[in-house]
Amino acid sequence: MDQQTADEVKKRLEALEGEVRLIFFKESLMCQTCGPTEDFYKEVAGLSSKVKLEVYNRVTDAEKAAAYGITLSPAAVIEGPKGGRVRFFGIPAGYEFVSLLEALKNSAAAATDLQPETVAALAAVTVPVNIKVFVTPTCPYCPAAVVLAHKFALASPQITAEMVEATEFPELADKYGVEGVPKIVVNEKVNLVGAQPEQAMLKAVQDSLAV
Repeated sequence: MDQQTADEVKKRLEALEGEVRLIFFKESLMCQTCGPTEDFYKEVAGLSSKVKLEVYNRVTDAEKAAAYGITLSPAAVIEGPKGGRVRFFGIPAGYEFVSLLEALKNSAAAATDLQPETVAALAAVTVPVNIKVFVTPTCPYCPAAVVLAHKFALASPQITAEMVEATEFPELADKYGVEGVPKIVVNEKVNLVGAQPEQAMLKAVQDSLAV
């Protein structure tokens, strides 16, 4: 991060409404990107006293990983007053750096800026919903999809939302048939490709519950 970028990020982080925990999970073996990703999060957390970084080994700290439902490394959970349902699998680099900054801001905020109708519909969700958004660092359309999915997770205690960096997890990308990004998978049932408007994401959530 060059000095100009660091200064801008510091300004944005100091504007957070409150403290946010950035909980990072790594492993010592079979994870080539864990080291650089840990360094990246340390650099970000070092820019603000409001971002509290915690680092765990996913294998040796298995109980902590299980508590957050983390089964892959590298992974990060952003936890604010509304809980820890915003996740990143892989490094949020390139365009996805925007997604991380937005996740920190929105996790610290008292409310989301979703439409009132969307908030009401999400409040009616009574069973768990998982939203995966597959991305690549060079995709300019991906952050919008990730940020929206994360806002859904912050609006409902039943929803978790995950950014998955497709090139870091090729087996997962193959499993979900990722041929273009952003690809959104809701509850393993509903698939969307491309950045989606709020109503389309809500419909995907509702459709996943009806299948």
